[in-house]
Amino acid sequence: MSDFLSWVSIHQSRFEDAVGRLLPQTDVLPQRLHAAMRYSVLEGGKRVRPLLAYAAGELAGAPIERVEIAAAAVELIHAYSLVHDDMPCMDDDVLRRGKPTCHIEYDEATALLVGDALQSLAFQLLSEHRLSDDPSRQLQMVRLLAAASGSRGMAGGQAIDLASVGKQLAMPELEQMHIYKTGALIRAAILLGAHCGKLDQAQLDKLDRYGKCIGLAFQVVDDVLDSEADTATLGKTAGKDKDNDKPTYVTLLGVQAAKRMAATLHQEALDTLKEFGASAQRLHDLADFIVMRKF
Repeated sequence: MSDFLSWVSIHQSRFEDAVGRLLPQTDVLPQRLHAAMRYSVLEGGKRVRPLLAYAAGELAGAPIERVEIAAAAVELIHAYSLVHDDMPCMDDDVLRRGKPTCHIEYDEATALLVGDALQSLAFQLLSEHRLSDDPSRQLQMVRLLAAASGSRGMAGGQAIDLASVGKQLAMPELEQMHIYKTGALIRAAILLGAHCGKLDQAQLDKLDRYGKCIGLAFQVVDDVLDSEADTATLGKTAGKDKDNDKPTYVTLLGVQAAKRMAATLHQEALDTLKEFGASAQRLHDLADFIVMRKF
């Protein structure tokens, strides 16, 4: 475990340096927008998606310099989604990653533009850096992130989430919402990291299955933590889903059954990695990390 924690620390630090270089500096016009972009991205979160990209890149034998560009693109999309998610027109939250949300620290108009600019920058990074020796594969990476971000991915999941307030969804409906809202970007992080290296389609399909399982597990654990952990532990307002009358795995199944579901998904994710052997160790470790965080 200490070896894994050291790996996490090294790659988190490396990622912070990389994304700090890739984001516009605060002395570049328009300075306030660039400052708000950096505020919303830097020094926050566990960087689960970049870590998954790094781990998949290692498995695929990819140059780390390529992987961290792909990792940054995914994290910029994730950060933009959080900025917009916290705004009054959506979840209306005041705390994110232990500090005031973007629209509180700056203002609503700036927060809206931050999300727009982070999304654009993500695709700029994917298009202006060489991430694969095969141009068609790099084009596929752009398409993959676009699909994961759009109406059949993260944005679509958020739309379903907003439309489901006050409703009790059946399990298939709840799973579909989170396959879009949370799982799509997690799967994209893994596949983008892998695409920077050399894997065949069957291997990529295995990693996609791993991502689907671990993405759902991530959301189940989030729902449990939202019901059990406090605001200081979460770094965001605890109990927000319950207060907003949103359907969750906890409201549908209860806490203990939700925990069992997370454990089942965890095992299914690990089973998909067996054929990769030791090269998948970091993905194995990250599955453990995602499911067992503060449970």
